[in-house]
Amino acid sequence: MIDRKIIDKKRVDEAKSRLEQFFQNNLVKKDENKAALFTYIKNSELSLKVAEKLMKDLELKPYLWIVVCSYYSMFYIANAILLKLGYKIGDEDVHRVTNEALIALVFDRLKRGLLEEYEETMENALEIASIKAGELLENYEREKAKRKIFQYEMDEDIKKGKAETSLKRAKEFIFEIKKLIYDLEKGE
Repeated sequence: MIDRKIIDKKRVDEAKSRLEQFFQNNLVKKDENKAALFTYIKNSELSLKVAEKLMKDLELKPYLWIVVCSYYSMFYIANAILLKLGYKIGDEDVHRVTNEALIALVFDRLKRGLLEEYEETMENALEIASIKAGELLENYEREKAKRKIFQYEMDEDIKKGKAETSLKRAKEFIFEIKKLIYDLEKGE
């Protein structure tokens, strides 16, 4: 089963510490390659479309591939926001490095953006935004882990449920990250 991690201040601090190590080991570099940014966004959108199409045609029971495509749609958009912030993930251990960089560099920005949305309707916006930002990044970590374990024997109904959850999480994650990218482009 997937270990449920809470993304709290301690977890963010751990990710920031690891990020420093990644910089020292050239696993993350400063970069502002706009062509790569466009490619990441296109790959994210394509992966999500493939997952959606697979979900509509369940005759082959392509649950594994729905999970894989959903995860990769999140992975690509995660790399897009990191690149938009000026950071390129290297070629080694890219999934773990992307995950840690995402938590270290995007968590606070994601929380701030969500705060603006909840501000008008929620009195306790800070608490809700923290939970929402944490949930989005936790979902990314869950999908990363699920992609690895999904190939083991599972009942088809369980696989279908996991595939549906993956697709839902990917859509929400991509929506929120694209809003951040747009805000960064506007200079906010």
